[in-house]
Amino acid sequence: MQYSRRALLKTGIGTTLGLTLPSAAFTGFAAANPAPRKKLPVAAVVTVYRSASHADVILGKILEGYRHDGGEGPDLELVSLYTDQVPEGDMSRDKARQHGFRISPTIEDALTLGTNQLQVAGVLCIGEHGDYPKTPDTAQRLYPRRRFFDEVTATFKKAGKVVPVFNDKHLSCHWADAQAMMQTASQMKFPFLAGSSVPGAWRTPPLDLPLDCEIESAVSIGYGGLEDYGFHALEAHQCLLERRRGGETGVASVRAVTGQQILESEQAGEWSQPLFEAALKTMPGMLTDNERWRHQPNSAVYLIEHRDGLRSAVVMANGLAAHFAGAVKLKNKSAPAATWFKLQEGWPYGHFAYLVRAIDETFHSGKTAWPIERTLLTTGILDRAMHSLANGGQTYKTPELEISYRGNDWPFASHPDSPLQLPND
Repeated sequence: MQYSRRALLKTGIGTTLGLTLPSAAFTGFAAANPAPRKKLPVAAVVTVYRSASHADVILGKILEGYRHDGGEGPDLELVSLYTDQVPEGDMSRDKARQHGFRISPTIEDALTLGTNQLQVAGVLCIGEHGDYPKTPDTAQRLYPRRRFFDEVTATFKKAGKVVPVFNDKHLSCHWADAQAMMQTASQMKFPFLAGSSVPGAWRTPPLDLPLDCEIESAVSIGYGGLEDYGFHALEAHQCLLERRRGGETGVASVRAVTGQQILESEQAGEWSQPLFEAALKTMPGMLTDNERWRHQPNSAVYLIEHRDGLRSAVVMANGLAAHFAGAVKLKNKSAPAATWFKLQEGWPYGHFAYLVRAIDETFHSGKTAWPIERTLLTTGILDRAMHSLANGGQTYKTPELEISYRGNDWPFASHPDSPLQLPND
């Protein structure tokens, strides 16, 4: 099924998500003294809640402020929490006693507080971390994101009401699940936000590509697990590419290569070494002459052919890189435009504050901070990349990824229009 801005507007989700005016929709976002807002009650549905888990670094900012110090935080109030697992080190029960929110035995109870009516103004689904099996073919962790989503929307239907939903990270490890989730959100017409914390992190230098710039090629760098961190790298990559002339038109094919195939693909011109080096140079302490990373068992290159003819790559350079970065070649520009997506690697993981700020704005405005199509597309790319890795670098044609959309001007952490300023070291 093709997902285009025009098609979504016809179904109503485009209007609901505020995708009609991608640039102008947020012109009032950075007001110096925004009007005080009443805190909205929200429910959270999580896999686990333990120290430094995604539940902790996201929900903790609702409970204790962006810096977890009792200071400024989002205009949200956590009123209920469902935890799918309660492992050793669980913090949810102690947090509930400290902050007075409800521990719910079911997802429906978290949304209704034991009544037959929806009692919250937004739902956060955080399906990351926990003891779950892996897929037998691609060794992806089977987090219950689709199950969470289905139980949330079943409660919406039962209550006869919808509210905005946030899904942490990619929609699912299975494309069919992601597609079904998107279709349900479209049919039910509720604001649906999803994705990574990396696009909203600090950028050094603070690269802000203009909308409708002409990108001739692009390479982004990632590190860590080829699925969980590979998704973050893809989202950083896509938040740059979606600003090109004509916007994103979808992806025609995906191939993931490892070992000797990495060198062969580079020599064949399938990805740009100069752009790779330009991205590396934005990171602290990075060397450009270390060739051993190509032969690390957890290094890979995701080769992406876009439907408009652009070819780009995400390089998971384990053994060399320990950060996310990106570089693009712009038409009529001799030097690449490159940036390091700087994260706060220690407590309180400030880059998640910018993700929470986006959730806050989405829940209050009823318009998503960025297009859901970004995460739908990166979910699909990752799904094909994982299958390519499992099948020796096979190229997958992806007619299902005919997903058209345009980026918007939601500000990242170091953008001058960002209303939230936190220390990043």
